[in-house]
Amino acid sequence: MSIEKGYRTTLSVDGVTIDRRDVEMLEAIDEYGSMHRAAEELGRSYARLQNRVVEIEEAVGSITERQRGGSGGGGTELTETARELRRQFERHDAELGGVAQVIESVFTGTVGERTGELATVDTPAGQIVALVPKNATSVQVSVRSDAVVLTDPGGTPDPDRTSLRNSFTGTVTQTVPGDAIVRVTLALENDGDTDRELQALVTRASANSLKLEPGREVVASFKATAARATRIDDES
Repeated sequence: MSIEKGYRTTLSVDGVTIDRRDVEMLEAIDEYGSMHRAAEELGRSYARLQNRVVEIEEAVGSITERQRGGSGGGGTELTETARELRRQFERHDAELGGVAQVIESVFTGTVGERTGELATVDTPAGQIVALVPKNATSVQVSVRSDAVVLTDPGGTPDPDRTSLRNSFTGTVTQTVPGDAIVRVTLALENDGDTDRELQALVTRASANSLKLEPGREVVASFKATAARATRIDDES
């Protein structure tokens, strides 16, 4: 089973978090030349919009300037600081776009041998060393796709000499390329069966180097701390 998680773009400046809602506010002020009109078009109260402008200005400096007089009766314009803030947000949003949706592969299993917070979990895909809640016996283990390392079967690192405690052989079934990142779906082998999937995110350079395409066999490895279990039994 795979779970897809979404992530939103934000900027943080001196403790103030700027998100898409703030950028939409700046865009509306820029388009309509009025904070009152921007609030109306966005369906927000003017008081709250004005307060938000003040909060952001306390962190980054002036983002609006009042234009008075003229044939149009004046209005509100964005400062260069506000425009640069919008540009930085959009750049960050574009960079994040390739990895904004991180998949979690989920495996159900039974807890075996424990060593502190870590335990071996027996799953249909094989044994996984994971962080497991105390006293749990039946769990679901989640592995984030951005924590999975893919290598050629002939160059797989020795798990006893690395922190990559979990290692599985799998066959690529699908690749979904982005601008800089490639999402890879693997069918994991277990006693000859390939009915368990693991998701991975790799750079395009790595995908090209490994010649990742459907049918390609690779080894997928990940740290024990990247595999996190949640209890599904009835124990307290």
